[in-house]
Amino acid sequence: MRLIIIGPPGSGKGTQAKRLSERLSLRHFSTGDILREAIQKQTPEGRSASSYVSSGRLVPDELVNEIIRALFRGKDSPKQFIMDGYPRTIAQASFFDQLLREQGLDLDGVIFLEVPDEEVTRRLSGRRICPNATCAASYHITLKPPRQTDVCDLCGTRLVHRDDDKPETIAKRLQIYHAVYDELVEQYRRCGLLKEIPGVGAIETVYDRIVKALKPC
Repeated sequence: MRLIIIGPPGSGKGTQAKRLSERLSLRHFSTGDILREAIQKQTPEGRSASSYVSSGRLVPDELVNEIIRALFRGKDSPKQFIMDGYPRTIAQASFFDQLLREQGLDLDGVIFLEVPDEEVTRRLSGRRICPNATCAASYHITLKPPRQTDVCDLCGTRLVHRDDDKPETIAKRLQIYHAVYDELVEQYRRCGLLKEIPGVGAIETVYDRIVKALKPC
């Protein structure tokens, strides 16, 4: 199965993508994680992306496309996968469609997690992340607090409140999201690929909705 999962920031895309990956034997590609790792390692791409990520702006299509091109043209090119955070623009979608055609692959579906803006703000503003790249555990000050305030339960690293999870940046991210993704969602809807899933509720409840939507009629 070949899937894309999209939705607003904080909608649970990463959580659901990991579950789908593990339970359906799909390779999970998160462009957000790839970019953050590049920024932490100060690679040329990471340095270019840093100012965009920290201010809540979208990283340019060309930079993200090159990362995806390398994944699909490498020796270990994926055949069964779920893309988390890509494509996010019409231009990226067109690039990805062409890249898949070159590999003789088709998409099976595009999962769209629908979450209201107010819920997105509540989720993201309370999120805290472990900056240890080998851990990268995620917490929430009310929904999933660490045992010790601002300290990772798993590795003891001090947690951080990422710039892109602060209220002023969240507002910018949502504005950009709607300006870009609304058009992308409509394009996949017209293609008959879109699976519209309510993204509010328990994690397993949302997962069950996704699996039900992916089953053939």
